[in-house]
Amino acid sequence: MAEEAMAAQPVFAPVGVGERIASMDVLRGAALLGIALMNIVFSGLPMSAYFNPKVAGGDTGWNLWAFFLQYVLFDGKMRGIFSLMFGAGSYLLITRGIAKGNGTHAVEIYYRRTMWLMLFGIVHAYLIWHGDILYPYALLGLILFPFHAAKPKNLLITVGVFIVLMTGMQVGMGFRNLKMYEKAMEAERLEKEKKPLTDEQKEAKKTWEELRKYYYPTADDLKKEREMYSGSYGNLLERRAKEVMRWHSKPYYFSGLDMFTMMLVGIAFVKLDVLTARRSVRFYAGLMALGYGIGLPVGSFSAWLAYKQGFEPFQTAFTFSTYQVARIAVTMGHLSVLLLLCKFEVMPLLRRGLAAIGQTAFSNYILHSLIYGLVFYGYGLGMFGKMERHQLYLVVLGMWIVSLIVSPLWVRSFQFGPLEWCWRSATYWKRQPMRIRREEPAAEAVVEASPSEPTPA
Repeated sequence: MAEEAMAAQPVFAPVGVGERIASMDVLRGAALLGIALMNIVFSGLPMSAYFNPKVAGGDTGWNLWAFFLQYVLFDGKMRGIFSLMFGAGSYLLITRGIAKGNGTHAVEIYYRRTMWLMLFGIVHAYLIWHGDILYPYALLGLILFPFHAAKPKNLLITVGVFIVLMTGMQVGMGFRNLKMYEKAMEAERLEKEKKPLTDEQKEAKKTWEELRKYYYPTADDLKKEREMYSGSYGNLLERRAKEVMRWHSKPYYFSGLDMFTMMLVGIAFVKLDVLTARRSVRFYAGLMALGYGIGLPVGSFSAWLAYKQGFEPFQTAFTFSTYQVARIAVTMGHLSVLLLLCKFEVMPLLRRGLAAIGQTAFSNYILHSLIYGLVFYGYGLGMFGKMERHQLYLVVLGMWIVSLIVSPLWVRSFQFGPLEWCWRSATYWKRQPMRIRREEPAAEAVVEASPSEPTPA
């Protein structure tokens, strides 16, 4: 009887090709391409150049415009859509399992998938690219589950609280860094006068030296960073490991609050049926107008003010305190535009390309990281620090073309991207069929939500 009961239990399997939600694949694919615009700066220029174009890459002409457009239109916005999709996918995975009477197994699959994602993130960070986002996403995914039961209204109220909290944290960090800087300068003055320092002054001096390398890198600092990326793979692997260990030792639950915030938005939006493009045109147009109406002016003013301040870090710490408000608002604008494209069924070729990239997001994400290494690091072309900021986007354009051509060709024959296949096979402890099955999926199968792909930044 026990065997009969187990046999009658529905089979929990990955989502079939015909069961995917096309609009969600389009959102994920568009976000992945947008994320490449951000990650290319971290890959091709010294880290401090990301928020301060005066450090490297150029800060005039096309380079300055590249910085403005990056900050106002894309910085954090595409990661916002990915985070949103991660939250939506986690919710759909669990609820579809519950709807088929297999909720316990769905929870097991959810956490097993999350732990495998964490392992993939660790491997990616140490062996390929230190800017990995899979590990913190998986870590946040471990605490996301209890929020699935919350009402959309409560989730969105929590999001509002988090936005206020993150903005306050940014302002507080500005005051804290300014106070630390003043103490460090006092400590340097006392040292010159051969006077003893207090423990507090010593700590302030040490902390300032670490921050200085990021805010005010010297020519020697920049030289060392270039040498790190221009050396052999073994040398880079050793130095990258130290950087990754430093990042992984940080409390991601705290620093990843902006990602977690958008995951909550994703759960709320999937409950409100926003992500399927089934809401009214008026709804999406209103959300777009509200998002762009708030986010674009606020983001543009912050970028302009930072430019007028000469990108002076301790001033821009306060200037960029509007970042979260502008980021989330513009994310809503971008989201609405993409969903309107799906709703009106326009640009079919582009939508199919984006959907294919979204369906193979994990594989495309890692592919982009591999391309970064081959173009910029010493074991490849060694172009790190040698290109101007606006020239970096030629590399991005090349990656876009590769993804938009290869991904649609791949999904014609295969259900998953190669890494998606590995991930699912490991999750279900069973080798998954790779090629597309032309017959209909079994009626008793409990499908997994398509939006639960890994979500890079």
